[in-house]
Amino acid sequence: MATERIYYRNPMQLEFDAKVVEVAPAREQFAVVLDRTAFYPTSGGQVFDTGRLLFSGHRANVIEVAEREDDGAVVHFLAPPEAATAPGPDVPGASEWLKALSVGSEVRGEIDGERRRDHMQQHTGQHVLSAAFVRLYNFATVSFHMGAESCTIDLDTPSITREQIVEAEKLANEVIWEDRQVEIRFCSVAEAKTLGLRKLPPREGEMRLIEVRDFDLCACGGTHVARTGQIGAIQIRKSEKVRQGARLEFVCGLRAVGAARKDFETLTSAAELFSTHIHELPAQIRKALDESKAASRGRAKLLEEIAEYEADKLSQSAEPHGDYVVATQIYPDRDAGFIKLVAQKFTAATKGVVLLGALDGQPTVVLSQNPALAFNCGAMIKDALAAVGARGGGPRDMAQGGTPDAAKLKVVMADLEAKLRK
Repeated sequence: MATERIYYRNPMQLEFDAKVVEVAPAREQFAVVLDRTAFYPTSGGQVFDTGRLLFSGHRANVIEVAEREDDGAVVHFLAPPEAATAPGPDVPGASEWLKALSVGSEVRGEIDGERRRDHMQQHTGQHVLSAAFVRLYNFATVSFHMGAESCTIDLDTPSITREQIVEAEKLANEVIWEDRQVEIRFCSVAEAKTLGLRKLPPREGEMRLIEVRDFDLCACGGTHVARTGQIGAIQIRKSEKVRQGARLEFVCGLRAVGAARKDFETLTSAAELFSTHIHELPAQIRKALDESKAASRGRAKLLEEIAEYEADKLSQSAEPHGDYVVATQIYPDRDAGFIKLVAQKFTAATKGVVLLGALDGQPTVVLSQNPALAFNCGAMIKDALAAVGARGGGPRDMAQGGTPDAAKLKVVMADLEAKLRK
């Protein structure tokens, strides 16, 4: 049976009396259907209400509300009286509940007012924001989602500019500040087709319309504030491109206040680190980034010079073997990037092969040769590391790998050095 929905005509009513028409354990909770309810079930992008049911001295928390597809009944899911995996008659307190919630028994419903008001702010704010984009740019809203912390709308447009977002947000907030009346109207589908709705849904029977006076008219079954001033404010937080257009994340009312407070505190903390005002923070960050990039370039240049110096030292101390030379070295305070750089400079300037180890970070070994030589560095590294349970490899002229500890690195290097000197 379909449930009479009190919120449909009066979203401000947060308490109501009703009779039980169905009750059964379901999904680890109790599922209760009433003949009438003010609880809003998840629908149309808006999430469900929560609250309480009071009956025969018992108090049960409503933790989810859903609409049953086959008959339109509104199902209230109640937290069980005791934590349990299957709330049946054997659950402590469940038998008393089942007796008190029998078909025909009377209950009193209480809606969580703070949650309801938040949802009304977000949903009515969405109507105003969607209408603003239609009025300014003819961007239709194709979907709406209300989350626990923010909401999103998807607009039917391949792209959107920052200027368009700012102007639509400004228009929406002007409508809020004008405190326009928000009315619930009912009409037939035929009449609705003559009224110029922002979006006409494909349905039959009586249609419920939400009208923001002289600004927006659309069909909607959700809960809304009585005047736009009760929305408080709309703040667009983010935009991104999605498959069906442009997605905007926004918050309204107290969510907007909370988001602004968090932003301010974050910016203030960051500004304190730079000893500046929050309005000067972008310039300070750009300056710090420029200085960091300049310092990185300086470090990179210095590292190149050190690596070239090390490569020259290695070439002077390298041992000759026929028509090539061999050089080896372990650097306890250098990393893999440094020894690769040294190896590149060595083999570019010397007809030889170089075997290097680094112990800063993960122990790493690098084997590299002048392209004129015939070693296969990749195969040699792979075999030597496999012998100690490690992995590595690469092309014939330069290869590398890592070992779990310094001791195994030294074993690998001794193995490779012996092969190079044969």
